[in-house]
Amino acid sequence: MASLFSKIVAGEIPCYKVHESEDFLAFLDIMPLKEGHALVIPKRETDYIFDIADDELGRMMIFAKEVAVKIKKAFPCNRIGITVIGLEVPHAHIHLIPINQLDDMNFSKEKLQLSKEQLQKIASQIIG
Repeated sequence: MASLFSKIVAGEIPCYKVHESEDFLAFLDIMPLKEGHALVIPKRETDYIFDIADDELGRMMIFAKEVAVKIKKAFPCNRIGITVIGLEVPHAHIHLIPINQLDDMNFSKEKLQLSKEQLQKIASQIIG
């Protein structure tokens, strides 16, 4: 059975896309810690990020860097935090989160509840 993210890649489930290449996709987390919180995934479903081939993982990080630059431009902050947890969806993914302090990446904090319109506006800001 395809993962939620594979269904997003296939266009079966909509997302707020912020960047895309032949091999990777970046879209907004719909339950973000901060405005601009995005996920980067390989289009080819792989459960565990360290099972991705070295070359592909390197290209994924370069893709994530491109997304981080766009997020930081749209949402000025001290840094774009990066984390890989990978327990909630069986498809490797990287979280990119605008941060000003360490606690901005605390996943036990309450997530933002954003409307479709707010998410679309955030995606548009990142896309530029």
